[in-house]
Formats: sequence, structure tokens, C-alpha cells
Amino acid sequence: MPLRGGLVRALLKAIVGVWAALALMTGSSTAQISDGVVKIGVINDQSGPLADLAGPGSIIAAKLAVEDFQKLAPSIKVEIVTADHQNKPDIGAQIVRRWYGVDGVDMVVDVGNSAVALAVQALARERNKLVIYSAVGTAEITGKQCAPTGLAWLHDNYNLVAGPIRKLKSQGLDTWFFIAADYAFGRNMVAESQGMLASIGGKSQGSVFHPLGNADYASFLMQAQTSGAKVVAFANAGEQLVSAMKQWNEFGMGQGSQKAVALLMFLTDVHSMGLEIAKGLTTITAWYWDLDDETRAFAKRFFTAHRAMPTAPQAAVYSSVLHYLKAVAAAGSDDTDRVLEKMRATAVDDFYARGAMLRADNKLYHDFYLVQAKEPKELDKPWAYYKIVEKIAAKDAYRPLNESECPLASGK
Repeated sequence: MPLRGGLVRALLKAIVGVWAALALMTGSSTAQISDGVVKIGVINDQSGPLADLAGPGSIIAAKLAVEDFQKLAPSIKVEIVTADHQNKPDIGAQIVRRWYGVDGVDMVVDVGNSAVALAVQALARERNKLVIYSAVGTAEITGKQCAPTGLAWLHDNYNLVAGPIRKLKSQGLDTWFFIAADYAFGRNMVAESQGMLASIGGKSQGSVFHPLGNADYASFLMQAQTSGAKVVAFANAGEQLVSAMKQWNEFGMGQGSQKAVALLMFLTDVHSMGLEIAKGLTTITAWYWDLDDETRAFAKRFFTAHRAMPTAPQAAVYSSVLHYLKAVAAAGSDDTDRVLEKMRATAVDDFYARGAMLRADNKLYHDFYLVQAKEPKELDKPWAYYKIVEKIAAKDAYRPLNESECPLASGK
């Protein structure tokens, strides 16, 4: 008879406790920890257009994970350092280079911006250091630019576009126009979308790219309108998506025949634009705070500290940090290779993901949800903005491994 999820999680907690206790008894709990402390660096956009979806909230999520880990292994000292990369790859790379090379940071988490992530990935590969990505969309991270120590915990652009495009195409919405952010994330998302459309008989009728942090979307929206496409897809996020959708509404485009689709939308985006504007928008998410009692329990803790419900990236930060620290305890060391071996050998089974394993291409393999923003009259409690349209099994959400461009997937 299979064990229930709660019992499995209780057993995992007991196992971590035993590992830590054995390490303490043998005097090795910190002997193989570099500098006597496990140091984790949280880097993301702390003050710009992507700050609400991750930003300071990701730091809080990481601290909650450390707090829970220290209840299991109090003898292992953990320190969190933080930085704002300002959505600039050169700044992000400079910070992480110093963290890895000078400050003794063992693992970097979150990152958020795809262009920064590609720069950090190169450093992680060069230094053999761990980096765990949450809201990084470009599929290059686990594709052509994959690295043995670069792990994707949340999603990539394939996860985000495959389901919605297939579903809408089956409803006759077969011509698309894209409004996208002009950096690695937006360009990769458009490329993934156009490839998916072509494979199922749909058609892209054009795309336009706007600067990161853009405020005026009038000209982009007019191009979308004149394209005649049945779907206008937004490949941006945070403040960019909020501003674009507000102007879509102001121009009365929501009353026309074109359907707006948010290829990447976070809970905080819906909160910022309001349900009157967001209503009916669909998106793919790996996690939602109001799924069950466990997700709601975490959300309550998080809200107390942050005064906002957690987004999927913030939940992913918690999950990845806790799984990493449990692996450190199991390895009795913060050595990258030993910790990564433990991370791969053990399933992630928490409120974020159930029984999820790392694939050969370093993607955490888990389920997703197609969600839709509620009508204002459907809102029954604060922040409960989504209704679940359907659960998407992991096998249907990921690019098949045999189609991966990641050398790790083929064993090269």
C-alpha cells in the first residue's frame, strides 16, 4: 500500500534529523562545511519591474526555509546574503563572481531575469558552484546552455506556452501576434511560441519587442490590433504586463474580437491590475497558494512576514533552499558534487511539489496548473484570484528529454 504524502514527509523529516544527529555525534557536522557555515546568496530584481513577483519576498521565503531546516539540524550554521542585480547581466555576474570567489557563497538562488541567469550560468559552470533558478523563463538554461550545477525549479518558456497554445488552437484561435519584452526571456518565449504554433498548424502574424521597464504600450497595441491576429499574446511580466493590460483595457481592446493571453502572469500581477482588468486571463503556473491546507499554511506564514500572498517563484525559492539544505545535511558537507548527488537521489515532497525529481537536464519535474483570473464577483477572500481550469501532469508539461538540446540529457 503506498504511503500517504503526509507520512512520507514526516519520515523525510525524521531521516534528516538522524543524518544531522549522526554528523554531530561523529564531530563532523561542520568539519566539512567550508568556513563552518553554509552560505546562500539570493539575487534578483529587488526594486524594479520584476520585484513584486520575487524580490524581497524571495528573501523572506529563503529565510523561512532556513528557519524550518534549523529545527531539523540546529548544529549546521546557515547564512543568507542578498543582492539586487537591477536586471543588468554585468552587475549580476559581478556580484555572483565575488560571492563564489571571495565571499564563500555555496549556492545562489532565484535570479529571475533570463539575461542575468545566462551570465550566472557561465560562472556556475566555470566555478563548479550551484545555482537554482526560480522565475527564469529562457529554455536555454536547461537547453543549449545547460550546466551540471544549474538547476531549474519553477518553469521555462516551453512549460508556459505549450499548454495554452495547444488548447487555444483547438478552439479555433490559430493566428497569434506577440508583444514581448526585449531581452532573453521575451525573445526566447516568442521563439518557443512560434515553434509550437508551426508544429500544430497555427500561424504567427508578427511580433514586437519593447524595452524592459517600458511604460507606454500604445504603439505596440496598435500593431497588434492591425495585425488581425485572433490572439494577442503578452510575453512580459510584472509591471510590464500590468501596464500593458491596463492600456489594453483603456483602449477598449478587451471589447473587440481579439483575445488577450498572458503567457506569464503572477499572482502579484493580478493584484496590481485588479480583477476588473485581469478577469478571464489565463496563464500557466507551477503553484498557487490556495490549492490545499498545506499551501494555505505556508501562505499564512509568508503573509505575516511580507503582507502579500506568495507567488509561485517565492514558493519555489523556499522549496529549493530547503531541499538543498537537507542535501547538505545528508552529505555532511557543502561540497557541490556531494550535495548535488544527494539532491538528485531524493524526491522533493513538500507543499510546492509532490514526489518531484530532478531530470537529467536539471529541470525539477513537477505538475502545472492552467488557471484563470476570476470575475470580481467570484472573489470570496483576499488574494484568491485564480480558479483552477485544469491540472497539467508533468509528462504533458515538459519538452521530452529526447528532444532536449542539453548535452547532459544525452550523456555527452
